[in-house]
Amino acid sequence: MNERVTDVRPVIGITPLMDIERDSYWMLPGYMTGIEEAGGLPVMLPLTSDPALLSQAAVMCDGLLFSGGHDVDPSMYGEEPIAQCGRTCPERDAMERALLDIAVNRDMPVLGVCRGLQLMNAALGGTLYQDLPTQRPKPVNHDMQPPYDEPQHRVDIVEGTPLHELLGVRSLGVNSRHHQAVRRLAQSLNVMAVSEDGLVEAAWMPGKRFVWGVQWHPEHAWRTDVASRMLLETFVKEAGAR
Repeated sequence: MNERVTDVRPVIGITPLMDIERDSYWMLPGYMTGIEEAGGLPVMLPLTSDPALLSQAAVMCDGLLFSGGHDVDPSMYGEEPIAQCGRTCPERDAMERALLDIAVNRDMPVLGVCRGLQLMNAALGGTLYQDLPTQRPKPVNHDMQPPYDEPQHRVDIVEGTPLHELLGVRSLGVNSRHHQAVRRLAQSLNVMAVSEDGLVEAAWMPGKRFVWGVQWHPEHAWRTDVASRMLLETFVKEAGAR
């Protein structure tokens, strides 16, 4: 007996996490449950850079979430790796770079989280700090210990930006788990939030319906943090409006 689907949710394709040692793909449940609770249908994408498969995946999805994970390879922004640069995953870099091109060209909603923001910035022509403690030592700790759903530091939200319009506040406590960060912001992106020590914590692409990246982790905090829930809900709502 065929069941009629009455609640058709926006499909959110989430880029996979990669465990190189175990030769496996995996996913943090917070990405899946956070998107589900925000009204979307989360789907983990396969790890591939095949243009035909990525094009088909983009057609199947209403929005794309670029998840956290490996360091972005410095070759993407024209640098050699320093000793403190972490392990990279060229397959993910190639996949997400291609997916970003597709999404921007099709005006698909995109949300980048942590590495996702960094990947977006590098792919669009910006650069990264390969290791904050080495290249930009500051008293603010950006690589917190668990629990990961609590604020680690504060960010200042730029007035008049979409994030400010969404949240209605000028300051926000965020969690933080990263050692790389935006160094020079890509020309096609604008800053939405800055950390206490001056790092880009959120950015967006003007002229597109929803291309946002945040340095913090809503997938860890959406259960307890209103701002994280609002961010995911807004992303899913934009995806559903395609």
